[in-house]
Amino acid sequence: MGTDKCTVRAVTFDLWETLLFDKDGATARRADARCRNLAQALNSLGVHMPVEEMSVAIGETVSLMMTIWETNRDVSCIDQIRLIVKKAKDSLELERKWTNRLVSAYNLSVREVPPYVNPEARKALKDLKKRHKHVGLICNTGLTSGTGLRQFLADEGVAEYFDSMIFSEERGIRKPDPRIFHLAAERLGVQPCEIVHVGHNLKADVWGAMNAGLTAIHFSSGEGRDRIAESDPNSLLSRSRKLDSLEGLKVVPDMAISSLSMLTKAIEQLERRS
Repeated sequence: MGTDKCTVRAVTFDLWETLLFDKDGATARRADARCRNLAQALNSLGVHMPVEEMSVAIGETVSLMMTIWETNRDVSCIDQIRLIVKKAKDSLELERKWTNRLVSAYNLSVREVPPYVNPEARKALKDLKKRHKHVGLICNTGLTSGTGLRQFLADEGVAEYFDSMIFSEERGIRKPDPRIFHLAAERLGVQPCEIVHVGHNLKADVWGAMNAGLTAIHFSSGEGRDRIAESDPNSLLSRSRKLDSLEGLKVVPDMAISSLSMLTKAIEQLERRS
């Protein structure tokens, strides 16, 4: 294990490409829906906003967000919307009474073009609860807020398994910043060394967790990845991949699995090692 010997009392998960999967083309369809919904919401509030102008504004905002995400910081959902609107209508000031309407429109795309739950996720989560493990979620959000993702997980009947869910846009920090892992430990009432973190990203999830004193299981699966978005250098997914560079870091996870059906045995092996 990458930590001092400790009993495993909690397991935390990454969200996208670990618990939630996407079909090919979903990223682009979700981006189109987000653009259309936000433009329509502003139009309904009396602000003329062509979809084409909204698309350009969101693209420019994503470029700005990338520079922020590179520093492991994040921006709240409403501040993202403010940035987008400023790019599109520099003189426009958002009114407070518009907030709920715009946030709802911004988040609607994840319901219109939903990801699907990893088919093995529910059983893995149930098994952990049966074993009396605390279960947490640590998610680097993109352009869907923690509120939107939390509601989606509730609608899918998955949220009930989590004792704590942490979304980067709500906290202002992103993996691999150790503070977000330590916040999870605090919320779960355990020490960092008592947590096993499961995620697909070698830098954010594996190196980040181990650097924060957790044990890391690398989840590597070819399923549920939007290959069309990965091949498009302008997609949000493809651009965010640039944040994953290990920059010469040597990363060796404590364990690696290719299916969540392997998780129980992997944790048992880690517990025997301790």
